[in-house]
Amino acid sequence: MSIRIALENPPEFYTNLDIIRGQVVLTLSRPEQIGGIIVKLEGEAKSALGVPADGSGTGIAQKERTPTGDVIYENHKILYKVTQAFPPDEKSNALQQPYVLAAGQHRFPFQFKVPFNNACGDPVAMAKLGGLSGAGGIASGAGLFGLGGIRVMDGTKQLMYSHVTKTLPPSFTGFPGQCEIRYYVKVTIQRPGIFKENWRMATGLKFLPIEPPRPPKTNHEAYARRPFTFRPRSPMTNAPSKKRASFFSGWSGSSNAGSSSAPTTADGKLTTEPEVPPSIEMSARLPHPAIITCNQPIPLRLIAKKLAGSDAEIFLTAIQIDLIGQTDVRCHDLINTETSRWVIVSRQGLSIPVSRLGDAVGTEVVLPNDIWCNQPLPNTIMPSFVTCNLSREYQLEVKLGLSWGKPLASGSHAHASTSLFGRNKHEGADLAQEIHLPLHFSSVEVYSGIAPPAALIEAMKQGKNKRPQSRRPPSQPARPTTSSSAEAGPSTAPQQQPPALPPRTNTAQPPPAFSGVAAGVVPPPADPLYPPQLAPGQEEPPYDDAPPSYDEAMAEMMSGPVIPDGVPRPAYSGVTNENEPSTLPAVGNEKS
Repeated sequence: MSIRIALENPPEFYTNLDIIRGQVVLTLSRPEQIGGIIVKLEGEAKSALGVPADGSGTGIAQKERTPTGDVIYENHKILYKVTQAFPPDEKSNALQQPYVLAAGQHRFPFQFKVPFNNACGDPVAMAKLGGLSGAGGIASGAGLFGLGGIRVMDGTKQLMYSHVTKTLPPSFTGFPGQCEIRYYVKVTIQRPGIFKENWRMATGLKFLPIEPPRPPKTNHEAYARRPFTFRPRSPMTNAPSKKRASFFSGWSGSSNAGSSSAPTTADGKLTTEPEVPPSIEMSARLPHPAIITCNQPIPLRLIAKKLAGSDAEIFLTAIQIDLIGQTDVRCHDLINTETSRWVIVSRQGLSIPVSRLGDAVGTEVVLPNDIWCNQPLPNTIMPSFVTCNLSREYQLEVKLGLSWGKPLASGSHAHASTSLFGRNKHEGADLAQEIHLPLHFSSVEVYSGIAPPAALIEAMKQGKNKRPQSRRPPSQPARPTTSSSAEAGPSTAPQQQPPALPPRTNTAQPPPAFSGVAAGVVPPPADPLYPPQLAPGQEEPPYDDAPPSYDEAMAEMMSGPVIPDGVPRPAYSGVTNENEPSTLPAVGNEKS
């Protein structure tokens, strides 16, 4: 027996709205009884943090103790989709008899459509998944996931965690033993019988999300600038222009031999007036809002502005551009921040003029960008994201080396020749004064570079004006109360309105009329924790299933991102090996 998951034309990575097609290839050496073949598309965001020994953790973190030590875990099911590859849905029922498959190779196709948002952020959907049946539940009937009699995970465990509803995060395995985000296609072949174990197989996927809609291009720029003034140089001292008189010249009565009209020091050397030190302002600029794209160069501009009336020349001698990533790992009430740094560009020994002789005060010089315009971001950089227990944000740092005066050639400092008497032959020349200026962008967004479909963007814009607004039911006579009532509209008689119920996670426009309420009146949304009571003659609540959001509903109708034929997706190495074993222990993980 062997099981293999064969994906159809797998790309470098999958993204939102992609259709994942494949086949379950089952090879049998003898006839076997099969109850069903279940295929699941799953995504997990795991985190594990150690509880501080000093007791600084509070709440759940202090109470959690595991067999592996004082470590707590979170496992968020950010993606969970289930389909039945065999038998077909129209032939399946709760009392289905097992099928006998003959020896040989069998293929069972399946397909999934990757959604936009994470699944664990919907408490209504998680509460319906698996019920309270321990480590896993039994999906009953054609409910949320459309399957009956299939063992699924216990979604109620997700209700213990804090969640956010965001775009699915990218695959990530940067910190072994602490956090990871993985996506899988799992296959379970059900074998009827008490002593027969189900056959399982899983294959990993790389995932990179679609970027959010970009703002329209403008002339606005985000900048980081720093002014600086060089240190004044000490006055230069030189020997007199005339030769020193000989020993016997003093007897000749020539008292003014070797004299000079220029100011001299006590030892007779000439002095010069101090030079005005140059002052300059360096600024790094990015398009506003500050957005850079994976696998593309940074759209950076460097501008030098002259601030003082000095005739000195200033040169750019070095540049280094670093992208700093901060990953917040959260596990219950514990938070740990990991910092990563990528060197995008590092160049030394440059001699690029940023301030020339004769430039007026306020002159701006735009530095050539050929140093960094051809350097794309490394493929190990993932886009910025926020999910329930993990988040990644970025900062940009630009370090500049400036020199007052033309810098010496490489190696001139080390090999400056000296005479036999120890005197440097460059002694009469001005040595270049060098400084290093850091320019820092405290917040930079990194986008994946995968643009959403144009139809989806247009639908989302139109959907903002079409989202349902809850309307109050007709006003009723005010009930006696001791609290003062606020004014509502132009009515002269104050009326007590019931307090607004909290909105559901996903809201949708219900039908205009239903039993017990007049036609044309839309009831307020109900609280999931306090469902509405059944009216006389009703067998089930009319709005039991939480409908999808408008964006999710439109996304189901859209196709994936349009990529020209023959153009492969860029490389992404957020996960070194998507099929390697998990670096987090199995404690706290849910078997589904």
